[in-house]
Amino acid sequence: MTVHATDELARLDAVGLAAAIAAGEVSAAEATDAAIARAEALDPQLNALVVTDFDRARAHASAPGTGVFSGVPTVIKDNTDVFGLPTRQGSRAIPAHPARADEAFTMSFRETGVVILGKSTLPAYGFNASTEFDGGEEPTRNPWNLDYSTGASSGGSAALVAAGVVPIAHANDGGGSIRIPAAACGLVGLKGTRGRIVDPHESASLPVNILANGIVSRSVRDTAAFFAAAETYKPAIGLPPVGHVEGPNDRRLRIGLLLDSVNGTRTDDETRFAVQDTAQLLEKLGHEVVEVQAPVGDRFMNDFAHYWAMLAFSVQKFGKRLYGTDFDATQLDPLTNYLSKRFLRQAWRTPRAISGLKKTTAQYAATFDNAGIEAVLSPTLCHTTPKLGFLSPDVEFPEMFDRLLRYVGFTPLQNASGAPGISLPCGLTAEGLPIGVHLGARYGHERTLLELAYELEAERPFPTLLG
Repeated sequence: MTVHATDELARLDAVGLAAAIAAGEVSAAEATDAAIARAEALDPQLNALVVTDFDRARAHASAPGTGVFSGVPTVIKDNTDVFGLPTRQGSRAIPAHPARADEAFTMSFRETGVVILGKSTLPAYGFNASTEFDGGEEPTRNPWNLDYSTGASSGGSAALVAAGVVPIAHANDGGGSIRIPAAACGLVGLKGTRGRIVDPHESASLPVNILANGIVSRSVRDTAAFFAAAETYKPAIGLPPVGHVEGPNDRRLRIGLLLDSVNGTRTDDETRFAVQDTAQLLEKLGHEVVEVQAPVGDRFMNDFAHYWAMLAFSVQKFGKRLYGTDFDATQLDPLTNYLSKRFLRQAWRTPRAISGLKKTTAQYAATFDNAGIEAVLSPTLCHTTPKLGFLSPDVEFPEMFDRLLRYVGFTPLQNASGAPGISLPCGLTAEGLPIGVHLGARYGHERTLLELAYELEAERPFPTLLG
């Protein structure tokens, strides 16, 4: 069973809705009321909103900001502070205290003119690749089929955008958390180059900054407009500018093809077909596609998994310092506890793991230089979107963690290297669920990804639930 909106406003992307508001065809207040009505109708089935802020949204919509998305309704992921709303990181261990101020990213996003309706769900601390919870709590459901996962960790945002509740939504990515839910829900999800977008506040304390803010959207032009607006708000120091990308480039590229993940997991047949089909389409469009080797060796995923576990240990050990003195570690979820224990058993590996991850930036760049390529085409994920329960934190460990590693075999490379990567909905499974295809580019070259994405979207429009 699919769940999605049917009204005309829901079918507009963010750029289109902002244009309609600017032209006086609809007011920002009407657009906000329509989005609230859709949220109230659809979220009981999706479970994608963790807290709503409808009264303040209506007040804001009466006099919205003047940015590129002026009057466009959206949501913020619940690991990012919004003044007056709690930030609980998807965890019962963090009390529901209202934030005293907007986080830096929230302030930058508001400058685009968006109207914030509330906050979207994520699995505890973003550690899972499915927006599911322990103890029988209702999961966030995929609007393409309610029996399936939305991916994670930005699963709530992805569900709301795919269902047409809002046209764009905040997402962030520490191992694929923009691109994984984009793949699961049939969206565009671009993780920018390290430092391109205002960082999550946690980034400053990380020995390797794997985190990046962004959005999920239904159109390439929405993602391009967001990156242009973010660059206007705060240009990235030391990176080539992206600019406002408004279409494909005539330049034909040499593109690498990587079909199997760096952790040795073979891509499943349906995903493999979607990637090969996209490669053939790129060749038809005049690009050259050549097979390449993975930029990193077998050790990479072990290093990344150890770093992942280190972050969970930090939550458990330093939760009171990070989230307040009433943080309750006894309420932590099974995955966080498992990862923390895993780290403690192998804490001695930490210096080597951090050193290994830091080397990936140069290793990634060398792949492009040695092969003479400008992009790498791969799956977003090792296999198609699983049913709910497959990645539930109630699954026995270590089986559940092994399933995670066999699912998320591609996206962490861009987090460790800092390079940009985009997931595009370029296929459908036999059951009618989206399949994400991934493109990675050189450090600082989001423009290349957006130009290729425009070209693929124009040649073969992306599937959508909204018609």
